[in-house]
Amino acid sequence: MDQIHQKLLIIDFGSQVTQLIARRLRELNVYCEIHPFQKITEQFLKNSEPQAIILSGGPASVIDEDSPRPPMALFKLGVPILGICYGQQVMMKCLGGSVERGHGTAEFGRAFVTKKCDIPFVDGWFDEGDEQVWMSHGDHVSAVAPGFEVFATSPNAPYAITADLSRKFYAVQFHPEVHHTPKGSKLFKNFIQQAGFNGDWTMGKYREQAIQAIKDQVGNQKVICGLSGGVDSSVAAVLIHEAIGDQLTCVFVDHGLLREKESDEVVKMFRDNYKMALIHADERDLFLGELDGQSDPETKRKLIGKLFIDVFQKHAAAVGGAKFLAQGTLYPDVIESVSFSGGPSVTIKSHHNVGGLPEKMGLKLVEPLRELFKDEVRTLGKELGLPSSFIGRHPFPGPGLAIRCPGEITHKKLDILRKADAVYIDQIRKHDLYDEIWQAFVVLLPVRTVGVMGDSRTYDYACALRAVTSTDGMTADYYPFTHEFLGETATRIINEVQGINRITYDITSKPPGTIEWE
Repeated sequence: MDQIHQKLLIIDFGSQVTQLIARRLRELNVYCEIHPFQKITEQFLKNSEPQAIILSGGPASVIDEDSPRPPMALFKLGVPILGICYGQQVMMKCLGGSVERGHGTAEFGRAFVTKKCDIPFVDGWFDEGDEQVWMSHGDHVSAVAPGFEVFATSPNAPYAITADLSRKFYAVQFHPEVHHTPKGSKLFKNFIQQAGFNGDWTMGKYREQAIQAIKDQVGNQKVICGLSGGVDSSVAAVLIHEAIGDQLTCVFVDHGLLREKESDEVVKMFRDNYKMALIHADERDLFLGELDGQSDPETKRKLIGKLFIDVFQKHAAAVGGAKFLAQGTLYPDVIESVSFSGGPSVTIKSHHNVGGLPEKMGLKLVEPLRELFKDEVRTLGKELGLPSSFIGRHPFPGPGLAIRCPGEITHKKLDILRKADAVYIDQIRKHDLYDEIWQAFVVLLPVRTVGVMGDSRTYDYACALRAVTSTDGMTADYYPFTHEFLGETATRIINEVQGINRITYDITSKPPGTIEWE
């Protein structure tokens, strides 16, 4: 959508933590966009009209002949620029400084920078001495570009903080966006103050703007929205309904892979609270029939994606020829779809609502949340008046329990999994832990183990409990339950769920694991 607020442009050179730069800025009520360096042309800059620019870190070396560079026109825009790590080095290289590589100048991990003199860019830093930062660089700046001065150093980075104050160009060798740089957010705050931002990125304004954009895009055409009951699709549906009312029809697909009572809860909320046109598509037989005998995780995901297309196609026609499909696509989805090298990214998992779905259906996409992070979607949900019980729900994957049931899917295994998951979530709620956890669920493992119950031998399924903490789902760590909680929960599941006789707890972080098992 066209932006009417101040905009900061982040040019991505392939850093694993570029997204965190955007997070820090959004927390300061600054609207920003991340774009790969390949996209940044002189014409793009002219059309984009950013009020400031940040150059991200990246894995390349500016010393290499084919290293990524921004157009020189960027430095002639007359706007403040901040270079971070590779961004600092590429600034120096483009503007007449020098970058070298050599033994003893690399820094990886925690380091401390020492102030040389004060400037507004470092307000709030060095009040108690040297500041902790996070370094991750092999090359180093060996001579700053004309006009730049050095304002802080570290043992292996003599140009840790440099600036050309007349042009409001700033450059740091460390990563202020990561939490290992404890006062990094202060640098971002100082930078945006130097750039004249007034913090106009608010969810109230975004709501007004998004509603107008939906009206402009859709006109008087009909829209169908794939409603899963999760936070993203729920917020998207309510926002679109506020914009176009009865032109929207939600399609809630019950594919037989939902959690216990989930279908009833979703349908009741949307029919009772929002008076939306809602089609409750009972497609359990279709999905479970097609999944019968399938055990490969990618095959299961792709099969489910194809069936979603079939169901949406059917109902798009049924509502009188819908021309648009609404999805709850978020900004991390958009960012992750961009390959640093310009080539195809490695596919970790297929997603049923990503790719050519609308093209195959002859529909255009409406994605009103594609500029938002997950926590911003929850804030928008509050702005729209969604019940807190829905806003705070843990994420649930589109393929549902199919990817929490490794191996072949059967009605019996799904029933066991639903019951175990219900007990687990009930335990988490009883111990008042639900809101501390990003996502929690049970995985029914494709193995059976020997047990003993009431002096009799059992041969039943094992299951794994999974619970993680996260900010946006990009990285995650396991939740540190007490042994008492785990023991109590294991006892309840074994006693209350017939078919399980062994419980494990998954303590894998992301990375190296993913949150879901398949």
